Formats: sequence, structure tokens, C-alpha cells
Amino acid sequence: MKDQLLHRITSILIVSLSAVGGAVGGIFFRQEVILERFPTLLPRLPFAHALPPQEIITDTEVRPLPGKLDQMLMFNSNSPEWVKQEGILLSTFPGGWRSVLQAHLEYRLTGEFEVFSHHFTHTPPDLKTLYLGLMVHNPDPEPVTVEVLSAASYLLEPDAPFKEQPAISDNANGEIYSGPGIRAVDEVLRGKQPSEFPETLEIGPGESQMLMSLPIPVKGLKRPVNGRSTFMRLKVRGQNDDSPLASIYMASLAQYGKMQPDGKERSPTLEEWQQLLDEGSLAQPRDKIPTPLEQTTGQLIYSRVAGIQKGAKWEADLVDDGKDSLTIPDRGKGISFPISTVRAGTLGTKQVQAAPLIVRYPDTAYESHGNYGVHYDLHIPLFNATDETQKVTVSLETPFKEEKLSKNGLIFRQPPLDFPFFRGTVRLRYEDEQGKTVIKYLHLWHRRGQIVDPLIKLKLNPKSSRFVRVDFRYPPDATPPQVITIKTLD
Repeated sequence: MKDQLLHRITSILIVSLSAVGGAVGGIFFRQEVILERFPTLLPRLPFAHALPPQEIITDTEVRPLPGKLDQMLMFNSNSPEWVKQEGILLSTFPGGWRSVLQAHLEYRLTGEFEVFSHHFTHTPPDLKTLYLGLMVHNPDPEPVTVEVLSAASYLLEPDAPFKEQPAISDNANGEIYSGPGIRAVDEVLRGKQPSEFPETLEIGPGESQMLMSLPIPVKGLKRPVNGRSTFMRLKVRGQNDDSPLASIYMASLAQYGKMQPDGKERSPTLEEWQQLLDEGSLAQPRDKIPTPLEQTTGQLIYSRVAGIQKGAKWEADLVDDGKDSLTIPDRGKGISFPISTVRAGTLGTKQVQAAPLIVRYPDTAYESHGNYGVHYDLHIPLFNATDETQKVTVSLETPFKEEKLSKNGLIFRQPPLDFPFFRGTVRLRYEDEQGKTVIKYLHLWHRRGQIVDPLIKLKLNPKSSRFVRVDFRYPPDATPPQVITIKTLD
């Protein structure tokens, strides 16, 4: 009777949770859900030990990613991620004429550069609205113009909540996203220009202006938690071609809204932002202090980024050494190129792709681990050297993170870990069999170790070539590393 009852409970749980697990791992995923929700029950269920996680080792050659980061700078404001006390997030202003010297890194930005800002608030005092500001200052005697080449800024709620998506979805119109950072970098990839940002900002000699002053509201939310992600491509120039090299200082600031006599909140004024910059200290609380670069053993803490990073694009031709094409692997085998590798996570290549920081705060990251917002532009000229037609796939995958390949291949698992490690949109360009150019935007939502469908499946005739291009802005809230895998099917 007792066994019959347990079997009955098992059946009910599997049926009731089948809709959750069917598309993302079948009964394996359902077993994990049951374990999470009924931890004391599962060990007694008849199937509790019948389906342990299955480790899958791929027959894949792992090569370092060709190419390298460019020289483009990125103003990267991501520490502290959770802001609980207003203050300075990142300032390149000089410290000599400010009250808190250590809050300013003194670095002039010139020409084209990018801006990434990614911060959250949790239960602010009196549920006040936290505002994020970007101030720019012209220190020179000539006017300067800041061009906004492309920009996007989104809230977690209600703009782009974290929510589960299918493993792969057509995202032609940019309507699928799973987080504000993901949505922002996708729109910049598409070159969009929203109305809340000016096309140009004219700044006179010695003047300061706000490029952004946008809220993170929490009132009315079920949980008083919200965040904002912003991504921009900017260009600083003088008034004419004969002008000396124009430059600006920039600061990322966090300040609560101001209460008016009628009880309503308003955004801070330029003067109030300026006062915060002049008199304020670094925003609190600080994130964990990073592990020194020279330390190779023990716990590794990457920490969050606040500084100027060098490198915003990685363009790569995925080809064989000394060749202008990539010979497809033998049937049943693959070639993988790691993406966004970090210290202790190079998948056997010893290649760390994380962008270095030119200036940073002592308690923030040494490198831009994750390369959030970095544009990966991958050119894949495939060549079938055989005398037979071959079917080839190109995939973006998230294997388990390793420094050395402990099992001589990339490690996957069924079921995968039940947490998203890559969520974002990639752009795919190729020629179909009629020679017509095809452009697709695909939103991916992958768990670590998940076996996923390919981005594309191609047929290559004997001794023929096909060109594939995959590019994307590495999405915030993804966790590296990933791999681009080219596989020839059996």
C-alpha cells in the first residue's frame, strides 16, 4: 500500500511538471525540479536513483580563438553592482580639485569609445527612486561635440525581466530578451537610436552636461528590486577639422530622487549631480576585492568592473593555420573555438580574452571578465576537402568551465545545470544554396552543460566552400566561457 502511494505521488508529480521540463531536458529536468521542491520525498521515490546526471564528453578539438581585441576603449561602470548608498560609481575626472581624491581616476576620453553601465537597487530607503547619471565635462578651451552613434537603456522591470526563454528562438524584430543588459546590447548591435538620448551634445569650454539621468524605480513592484543597463557608442570631436584633439572627462553617478513639497519625487538637477561629483565618495557597498593576477591557487575572485577597459571588439577569421579557410573536421568530430575566456577558464588554450583595464579602482576587477558588451565578429569560411557531400553544423555552446581539459574534451551534462549561463541574441549571416544572403537574429537561452541545437546546418558539396558569419555583443548576465563549434555530422 505504501509503495503504491509513492508510485501514485510520483506519477502526479511527473505529469504536473511535464510542461516545465518537456522542452528543456525531459524527465531528467523534471527529476531536478522534484528534488528542489520535494527534497525529503525524492529519496524515497522509486526512480530517485535510476537517472543520475550523465556526463557527455565531446570528440572536439579545441583551438584558441584567432584574432585579438581591438584598441577601442570602453567606459565600464559595473561596480558596485548593487547600489545601496548613493555616490560615485566611476569617474575619470581629475582628483586634484575634488574632495575625495581616490574616487577619481583622471583619464581623458577622445575619439570613438563605448559606455557600459549596469547597476541594481534593492529595498532603497523609503523606496526612493535611485537615479543613474552620466556626466560629461569639457576641460579644454575649445567647444566639443559628443555624438551618440548608438545607444540603449532598459530597466529590469518592466522593460526586460529575467525570465526563461526557449533554448533558441527567432528574434528578427528584437522582441525576445531575458534581462535589461541583453536587450540593450542587442539594440546597439542592430544600430538603433532611442529617443531618450540626444544625437549630439554640445559642450562649451569648461562646461559639464548630463548625457543621461534615468531612474530605477521600485515603488509598485512586488519585490522592491530593480536595475538598469545602458550601452552606448560615442564619438568626441572638435567643432571643425582644424580643432586640436578634443577630449572629455566622464563620470557615472548614483543619486536618489529629490522630494518636492507636494510629496512627489523629481530627478536630480545638473547642480545636484555636480555637487555629488565634487563632494561625494565612492558608492557603497563595495564588491569583493579581486584576487591578484599573480595568484594561481586557492579561491579566485574576479570582482566587478569599474574602470576604462582597452578593447571593445574581437574580430576573428576562423581558419586553419596559414590558410584562408577552415577545413571541416572528419565525420562525427568537431572543432571548437572558445569565447570570452577568463583566468582559470581557458578550456586548455591558455588564452585569456578578458579585456585589460587601463585605469581602475583598487578594489575592483583587474580585467573585464565576461567582456560584457564586447563585439565578437566571427568569420567562418568552411571548406569540404572530401569527395563526398557533408553536413556541417555551427553551434554556440556552453560547456563546463575548465582551465585544462581534464577529460580530453569539452564536458556537457544531461541534465544541464538548472541556471542560465548564456542568454542573448546572436546574428547569423550566410548564403543559402541558391546563393542568396540570409540574415537571422537568434535569441539563445542556455544552461551550462546543455546539449543545444545548432545555429545552422549546412550542406557542403565535394570540394566546395560555404561562408558563415556569426556576430554578437557579449551579453551582460551571461557567464563565460562559451565555444563556437563546427561539427561534421555522421
